[in-house]
Amino acid sequence: MSEANLLEICVNYCRARQQRLLAEMQRLRLDAVVVMLPEHVQWLCGTRFTWHHAPLAALLADGRAILIAPNKLPPVAAADDVRTYEANSTSTLRNDQRVKGCAVLVDALRASGHSLKRIGVEFSCVSRHLTDALAAEYVDVEPTLYELRRFKHPDELERLKKAIAGTGTMYARAREIVEPGINELTVFNELQAAAVNEYGEMLTGTGNDYASGLHGGFPRNRRVEAGELYILDLGPAYRGYFADNCRVICVGGQPTDRQYAAWKTIADTFPVLEAMIKPGVRARTVYERAKELIGAFPGGTWKSHLGHGIGLFPHEAPHLNPNWDDTFQAGEVFAMEPAVYADEELKQGIRLENNYLVTETGVQLLSPFAMGL
Repeated sequence: MSEANLLEICVNYCRARQQRLLAEMQRLRLDAVVVMLPEHVQWLCGTRFTWHHAPLAALLADGRAILIAPNKLPPVAAADDVRTYEANSTSTLRNDQRVKGCAVLVDALRASGHSLKRIGVEFSCVSRHLTDALAAEYVDVEPTLYELRRFKHPDELERLKKAIAGTGTMYARAREIVEPGINELTVFNELQAAAVNEYGEMLTGTGNDYASGLHGGFPRNRRVEAGELYILDLGPAYRGYFADNCRVICVGGQPTDRQYAAWKTIADTFPVLEAMIKPGVRARTVYERAKELIGAFPGGTWKSHLGHGIGLFPHEAPHLNPNWDDTFQAGEVFAMEPAVYADEELKQGIRLENNYLVTETGVQLLSPFAMGL
């Protein structure tokens, strides 16, 4: 299958995800799983819905999938029973969508003829419109879904690569326009336009940090100054899948010796950490090694995480963070972002971030963009 086709809804890969969930359902003795998070609906059935609509999906223990869509039938979906509910009445968005959607889903579940004694749901968002209608034992499968989502199927990987390519285009544009006196809002607008041009469609999520001379933050109505370090931590999303990587530009193009030394400290951590990572390695071990390397920069501080997985959420497992104890798994995609922050001469600090695919033997770099100041 071509890369272009992989960017569309791939029913076969959705069915593969359903099969992986079915295996967990058998282990947990579940008759059905119902999902209400739009990201999980997309993960199971392929169709992405806009943020202001409330789709639902269910997977029965016999392998049949049910999709409840707002307003109209989607042209493509990995589902055996697709039904709709009225999400807009004469163009007005309804605020009772969950009520309407749950009613249709309950009807579909009852009509399936399948036993519904034990149902998996997402405890963070399950609706009482479902649980009050069906007398069953409810089990939280949200942790299971997050764990399953760590492995990225080829269609997911192509969307992630497309999202990441957008950041490369954004950095190229930033290096063309960032100079003393440019307004941060102008930079933000130019970079968003660059990503839209790369994707050929609207973004389904935007980035993180567009403030110059700060550790991070939203763009301000402010002109940047020569000598500042402009940390651009970009996280646009393409069809629901988030990129997340970072580059730093020295405004004016003349970094001080200390700024360059900080940049080199961070840039030099990447080959060391990349060589450590493979399936089964503890992420906490990589974090501790990064802490040692960054500590070599005199007068610097670093209190952040080292990174995280990316996918349908901007932050997923694995967590390169001492508060978790994840181990790397083949097939997951993650961001790694060592940083150092220091004194006024450094103008806040340096953070660089790359995206990687974990392979059976190590990692594959997905963000091969210039890293220089």
